[in-house]
Amino acid sequence: MAAARKFPGADAFLPQRRTLPSLREAAETCRGCELYIHATKTVFGEGTSQARVVFVGEQPGDQEDRAGRPFVGPAGGIFDRALAEVGISRSDSYVTNAVKHFSFEPRGKARLHKRPRPGEVRACAPWLKAELAAVRPDVLVLLGATAAQSIFGPRFLVSRERGKPLASPLAPLVIATIHPSAVLRSPDEASRQEAFASLVEDLKIVATHLRTNAAVE
Repeated sequence: MAAARKFPGADAFLPQRRTLPSLREAAETCRGCELYIHATKTVFGEGTSQARVVFVGEQPGDQEDRAGRPFVGPAGGIFDRALAEVGISRSDSYVTNAVKHFSFEPRGKARLHKRPRPGEVRACAPWLKAELAAVRPDVLVLLGATAAQSIFGPRFLVSRERGKPLASPLAPLVIATIHPSAVLRSPDEASRQEAFASLVEDLKIVATHLRTNAAVE
């Protein structure tokens, strides 16, 4: 109970007027969970409220934490390559994470990624829900297990559901796929190429949907 009083979740910090600029400003002072204590910066979403597609990752990494921007580290490089492969412009997208502060373990001078705990994901969920309500995308792409489980619950398996259209009131099309960091974690070059190709195949579904619906409009 003491921990719950100390870290009330993001709801306590949401602004009354929930535009992307007001949400981003309010998130800078979020103390909804303990991750803010050691993180350098809040890493809020980036992009336009007119974006047709929203990409949700897990959490900021070391470089994102220092820069205060999502997907600017090594996984961000993989992400940008995959978007270029399928013809999706990052500048026309909205990119964010399920958790807005970096969760890590110190190892000497290094800070090693640590998967956010379920309670930390739940605490941060109001920010993500508010972002999605402000953007109202045509497509929602969930990158990795933490992002997908933040929407569909802890039993959701990306390995089983990836690439399939998922039912949700959050967007007309919701797709789950691997996080770009999974490409980097692959043990050798052949498996990295295979993982990257599978990410691209899932993103082709998104690109096709965007092109088809743009033609209809």
